Amino acid sequence: MLGLSLAQSAVYAALRLYVRFTSEVPLAQQTATLNPTRSARPYVDLVYQLLGIGFALVPVALALYLLSTPGRSALRRIGLDAARPLRDLAVGLGLAAAIGIPGLGFYVLGRVLGLNVQVQPAGLEPYWWAVPVLILAALQNALLEEVVVVGYLMERLGELRWTLPAILVTSALLRGAYHLYQGPGMAVGNVVMGLAFGWYYLRTRRVMPLVVAHTALDVVSFVGWAVLPDPWLEALGVA
Repeated sequence: MLGLSLAQSAVYAALRLYVRFTSEVPLAQQTATLNPTRSARPYVDLVYQLLGIGFALVPVALALYLLSTPGRSALRRIGLDAARPLRDLAVGLGLAAAIGIPGLGFYVLGRVLGLNVQVQPAGLEPYWWAVPVLILAALQNALLEEVVVVGYLMERLGELRWTLPAILVTSALLRGAYHLYQGPGMAVGNVVMGLAFGWYYLRTRRVMPLVVAHTALDVVSFVGWAVLPDPWLEALGVA
């Protein structure tokens, strides 16, 4: 399961970090572009974007299938349901604020120390469909990471009788590993995020607030990069 999704991404991310470190260009002067344009033709690019989002959700469907048990759906098992929508929304937005605001400062610090590349969250051209696609991409990232790395992995390791600290650390380290392509600073930041999200899941067994939080973080990042003027981005230290 992990080899088809985020563990595979972690291996490639580690290799990309090695390539970055051995490049003649210093790490801080390199760029990682997320959500890049895939075709010069707008509607072909749109099809590519939607296909990429759709295929990225296949591991989510597989994880939910593997977590299903007779008489109990995987959605209810990991708390990816609408049992308490208002509370999940409030908790998710609170988590996003608690992690996102310090996270921006951590990113800027990493850039100053030369531990992060410059991350460009949105490489799409300003087509009419760019913002909706970026929102869908944010939701896709949230579902993939939180369902697979938190819900699926933690439940499976629990079935293998791993200790709670070992489960928490393993999940967090995996989250950091597939962000290595952005630099070691960003990887460490994502480990911290993984520890916070994993701790919340182990206490509540609910993934939905984590999906809300992750989606909110990525929407602000992706859409903000796409629509904010360059002087604003420079003032925030992300351009």
